[in-house]
Amino acid sequence: MNLSETIASIAKITISNERKEVLQPLIDYIQKKVEDHQEIRLNFICTHNSRRSHLSQLWAQTMAFHCGIKNVFCYSGGTEATAMFPKVGETLQQQGFDVQQLSATANPVYAIKYAINEHPVICFSKTFDDAFNPDSQFAAIMTCSSADEGCPFITGAEKRLPIRYDDPKAYDGTDVMDDKYAERSREIASEMYYVFSQIN
Repeated sequence: MNLSETIASIAKITISNERKEVLQPLIDYIQKKVEDHQEIRLNFICTHNSRRSHLSQLWAQTMAFHCGIKNVFCYSGGTEATAMFPKVGETLQQQGFDVQQLSATANPVYAIKYAINEHPVICFSKTFDDAFNPDSQFAAIMTCSSADEGCPFITGAEKRLPIRYDDPKAYDGTDVMDDKYAERSREIASEMYYVFSQIN
């Protein structure tokens, strides 16, 4: 499936009212930035910066572009650095992204393209306060409960927003692993689509 087909199918997914309430503060943050003609920096934070935070970063950047919202810059980080789990790259590739592995170290670097003429998103595991990420004027989006509870303070963040997702790691090595990673990716994608589709 190519990416435009994936997005078209994701756009039909219904977001529950409960999740809409969770997502509303992020919508409000982005809308205010748009109205004030300011850049929008979103740093998605999870414990190991290996799965959910990367999926969130990629889909937020993709849906901002798809919905025509300018000056959006998406980042990701962890409370510790490990590596982007290979299944994340495989899942994104199957859903239509162009994924290139740029290094073969213990913490590989990936370039992931979501549009032909846009810069790829550079993905590797890093801490949320890594020099690669913004140090001020950004929203910290906590994608897992352990990072949210373990990080009482994110230096430089204008806003801290808990938008949690279940960890697909729970299914690693099982027969349903591929399906569960695809499912989590689509869930995150559908919510990021909803967020950016609400921006005027």
